[in-house]
Amino acid sequence: MHPARRDTKAWKAQVWASFSIATGLAGTGLAWLPGQDLDRVFMVMGYLFTLSTAFALSKYVRDNEAARIDTPMWGSVVWGGFATAMALTAWGLWRMDINPTYKAFLGVSWLFLVSSVFTLAKTLRDEHEARKAGELQ
Repeated sequence: MHPARRDTKAWKAQVWASFSIATGLAGTGLAWLPGQDLDRVFMVMGYLFTLSTAFALSKYVRDNEAARIDTPMWGSVVWGGFATAMALTAWGLWRMDINPTYKAFLGVSWLFLVSSVFTLAKTLRDEHEARKAGELQ
């Protein structure tokens, strides 16, 4: 096991700001999404599905970093869920009949959101491990 890390306040602020901005941009894009109601609902579900599976994948990878503690089936569920969320959301975005500039905005905000989830999950886990290590000393 690696030594506990203590992230700086500046890093934590940047991580939370990044996640907040990504969430705000994605939310704004979805709130003003033109097109049919079914398309809007599909995209909101896709973003939420991707968001939740990205957190689950982050936890799974971190939990199994040193040694496998989860079953192979659970690994398949986690990786499969994330891949499915990404693929279905990308497919939904690609097939939508909207302005390409709007598609680009939605796509970039979606990828920014996924990226910021991984960074936030790691930062939260590092903080948890650092606190736990401090209690043991």
